[in-house]
Amino acid sequence: MAASAARRSALSLLRFITLLAIVLFLMRPVAHTVDATGRDAVVAVLVDTSRSMGIRDVGTSRIEAARRIVTDRLIPGLGTRFRVETLGFGESLQPKPVDELSATARRSDLRAALGALRERYRGQVLAGVVLLSDGGDTSAAAERAAADAGVAVFPIGVGAASLPGDQEVLSVTAAEAILDDARVDLGVAAVSHGREKAPLELRLLENGRVIQTARVSPGAADTPVRHVFRASPPAGSPTVYTVEIPAAADDPVPENNTRSVLVPAPSRPRRVLLVEGAPGFEHGFLMRALSGDQGLAVDASIRKGKDERGANTYYVQAAQSRAEALTSGFPQTSDALSAYDAIVLANVDGAMLTPAQLDATRLFVSRRGGGLLVLGATSFARGALLGSALEDALPLQLSGRDGGAVAAVNAAGVNRVTVTGEGAVHPIMQIADDPEASRTRWAQVPPLATVAQVGGPRPGGSVLALAASAGGTARALVAVQRYGLGRTMIFTGEASWRWRMHLPSSDRTYETFWRQAVRWLALPAADPVQLTLPPDASPGDTIPIRVVVRNRSFEPIDDAEVEVRISAPDGRMEQVTAARSKRAADGLVEAAFRPAAGGVYRVTAEARRGGAVAGTATGSLLVGGADSEMTDPRLNTALLQRVALASGGRVVADSEVPALSDALRSRLPAAALAATQDLWNTGWSFGAIVLLLSAEWVLRRQWGLR
Repeated sequence: MAASAARRSALSLLRFITLLAIVLFLMRPVAHTVDATGRDAVVAVLVDTSRSMGIRDVGTSRIEAARRIVTDRLIPGLGTRFRVETLGFGESLQPKPVDELSATARRSDLRAALGALRERYRGQVLAGVVLLSDGGDTSAAAERAAADAGVAVFPIGVGAASLPGDQEVLSVTAAEAILDDARVDLGVAAVSHGREKAPLELRLLENGRVIQTARVSPGAADTPVRHVFRASPPAGSPTVYTVEIPAAADDPVPENNTRSVLVPAPSRPRRVLLVEGAPGFEHGFLMRALSGDQGLAVDASIRKGKDERGANTYYVQAAQSRAEALTSGFPQTSDALSAYDAIVLANVDGAMLTPAQLDATRLFVSRRGGGLLVLGATSFARGALLGSALEDALPLQLSGRDGGAVAAVNAAGVNRVTVTGEGAVHPIMQIADDPEASRTRWAQVPPLATVAQVGGPRPGGSVLALAASAGGTARALVAVQRYGLGRTMIFTGEASWRWRMHLPSSDRTYETFWRQAVRWLALPAADPVQLTLPPDASPGDTIPIRVVVRNRSFEPIDDAEVEVRISAPDGRMEQVTAARSKRAADGLVEAAFRPAAGGVYRVTAEARRGGAVAGTATGSLLVGGADSEMTDPRLNTALLQRVALASGGRVVADSEVPALSDALRSRLPAAALAATQDLWNTGWSFGAIVLLLSAEWVLRRQWGLR
């Protein structure tokens, strides 16, 4: 009986060991071994397949040169020691055989490619990345992506460092309109490589039609040239202006010979409030000048005296919907004040505006984004704006009168205008076709009656014009600055109406100056619902849309629902969802869309609150105005070096390609080269279980047990 019990215990132990082995193997244990050969390590060969790789500047196309490097040098040199995988990248990362790589991607996004590469080889041993590219990258922060990739990148540059014969439009910018007959300055920068000072022919197209041409000679070979076109956009719709260089037969990259910019359609008339301390010559001339501009809607409040109770009385000229708010001379509520885009205070004293109204005006500029113009000596006196809540918003210090002297510019004469270097290029002071012509015309305008003596410019202020005092000292005449979201301006001269009366009737200096000044001040003022779009974009990009929703007092609305509609160039409509931003307290919602094709897109945002429309905003966006992939298509070695340095690799020259295998092999220990083997999938695990089961069966048979 004892022997029988021992045998049964032995059989039970064998069964227990067998069951335990099965459970352990089902848990998929692995064994770690070191691969001394390194053949399980991967080398990813990343080949740029964007359109710039199709340029034929290395005897053949760049993509063909890259394919030859991979097939003739990299695979034979690395394939015996590593597992080599070839991937193409443009807008995305795609594994492809070498013979299927082609330069067809619209753009090159190296940052996304390196991020996708990290995810693709997560859990595998990646010995290194060999990057074949011309260094043209339309993404941002590629260096950071290389640092985050966790593996060394070894770039091999493909392409020529210079492209003789390439003519390129580097940039086109639409400056703020100078606002005389709706003219717009279009600044152009262009370059011609390797043509030894040959002049560049520039053409300006308005909605596809050539309207101007210019020939500009560079100062030296490969030196960018700059030119300014001036155009008058047609009213009623956005205008696309294109600058092009006629492509020469030997131009290797004709795609970068054009660049476009969108000039938005004229916005609604800007609403302006003119508040004057007393009627006078200046008021009449100023009202006529501003009212004659169809882009301005001017309301005026002029103090004309006192009533029998000693209260100020005002003569009001305003639209019916806004006149009631001006019966006391100045709006009493922030809602009424926010109806305007710019305010002009002329010869106001301390009895006209209360401290609360002055503080509301300061917030009107800083928070509303409105403009403020102050003129007239009375406005600068103690008891008026000096020492008030509004003083800090102005570009000149009202205290410290002796600090107003500016000796850097020699004035043309007593009380005559001298334009500063900054003023020569500022939209307010442009009264002729170019800065030098403007300077000449300003020097010829009649002198002012006098110039108020105030302090010097604040740190953020810019002095645009000077006038000499009787003592010969040049003092600030026109000064501007940004304050918060808005802009402010001071004009210290008296009797500028002389520019109208003492010049020929055909001269428009007076009207041009004051209209440009008020328009420039009113320009940043937004509506309660404000739509912001990027200045440019390319097809396939993700376009951010920002909408800020505020009430009539320009306080943020945080619970509005915003619907964004997008009209494509072909007329198709798309609706996107606007989500509340993390900065919801600012009334900000954000949306995005991806345009498939180039052209002008119209975006409309409608805000609703409680079922009622709280406001709408519209804007236009030009997609595809520039071919970013072909911008400066020369070999960009500097970018490749930054990517290599950030990742711990190095740029590989042509002569160093044979030694690349050893460089990668030396990094294997640091790459934690470890091979793992699943024990359940081996013959040893199956044999062990069979052996245990067989031993239990044989013993049972020998001992006569069932």
